[in-house]
Amino acid sequence: MDRPEPNSDVRRYTAYISPFGITQLQLKNPYAIACWSLFFPGAGHLFLCKYFRGYLLFIWELYVNLQAHVNLAILYSFTGKFQMAKDVVDIKWILFYIPTYFYAIWDSYRCTIELNHQYTLAAREDAEVKMFNIGLFEINYGDKRIPWHSAAWSALMPGLGDFLNSRLPAALFSVIIFIVIGTQSNLLSAIHYTFLGQFEDAKAIINPQWFLNVPSVYFYAINSAYAKTVYFNKLFDWEQSKFLKKNYEHKNYRMPVGTMDGSGEGVYIISTFDHSNYLELAITAIQMKGIAKENILGVSMDKRGEDIQMFDTIHSADGLSMLDLPILLAALFSLVGSIYGFILTWGPILWGLIGMIVGFSLGLTIKLITTRKYNNRQRKTKATEVVLIIECKESQLEMVHDLLWKHHALGVRKLNLN
Repeated sequence: MDRPEPNSDVRRYTAYISPFGITQLQLKNPYAIACWSLFFPGAGHLFLCKYFRGYLLFIWELYVNLQAHVNLAILYSFTGKFQMAKDVVDIKWILFYIPTYFYAIWDSYRCTIELNHQYTLAAREDAEVKMFNIGLFEINYGDKRIPWHSAAWSALMPGLGDFLNSRLPAALFSVIIFIVIGTQSNLLSAIHYTFLGQFEDAKAIINPQWFLNVPSVYFYAINSAYAKTVYFNKLFDWEQSKFLKKNYEHKNYRMPVGTMDGSGEGVYIISTFDHSNYLELAITAIQMKGIAKENILGVSMDKRGEDIQMFDTIHSADGLSMLDLPILLAALFSLVGSIYGFILTWGPILWGLIGMIVGFSLGLTIKLITTRKYNNRQRKTKATEVVLIIECKESQLEMVHDLLWKHHALGVRKLNLN
């Protein structure tokens, strides 16, 4: 596994890619991280890529919660059965639970602020990141992925979105934890009875002590997979921009001001691309056809502020996500719906789903309203990310033209200055 040289002058890196995952610094909202720790101690630390601490807090919370019967006490308290809540709590374990619970919230908030400072310093240092790592058992590399794909796979099974992002330890942990919680709570059987309309059977079979962990773990997995995909996409854009600047912005490149050699054969082809591996595939394919590296100019465009795309961008400018609040409220309302579902007709599964829809809709409405003014100042169309200018002969024009389109150029135009 390749690591930075010990004598390197670089003090901070924004990311490290190993064969088993990507550990990355990124601006995050400390309040959102603290909220995830509030839902489930350890979740906030996992979101920060502080995995070892997160795993310990997560497992500790799950174990002590089970021993102290905290979830049962919550259920009885919210449904007005206060004496039962008192009777069910194990005093010798609850006093272990409380300090660790509040420590997890406080520490995740503190770590977020400190890591935001580290990210700012690392970004200013602007050190290169190795985007490809191959090991004996796994290959990992930077690439662009669709955030909604990660969220959707995690919605089907927590952890699958992390597998898509090549975060193998995080993915395995999420899958194993959710399987344990799901089987111990009889989640799938309860879903089966609910969708058959047998609500009383669903209530009877659910183990509430384990079941009330489901909303926190489930929605955390969705939010984490979505957010990490966006962060990795930003890392890919940043690294590719540095690559183009280093290799394809030659100071001696002849800009389109006349023919290439006075023979009347010189032409330029201008194309636009998104940051992606297709861009580099196009450039290397063109070079393999005999066009010199010095005749290719690749310019990554600076963005005007931070682009806000309503449903697929996390705003690194302030560490906020368009989906942070909606998913947090979806988890909260789903938990409340599940609790009251034990005394309502439709049962905890259906009321948990209703709570999810209400919470997500409310959170999204709030975010849309609060960000509307800012969004109205942004351009409605997607900005060009990379401009590629290729100097070639007339005889090479069709070949270059076809290669650019084949590799998903957004636009291609011939510029003939004869």
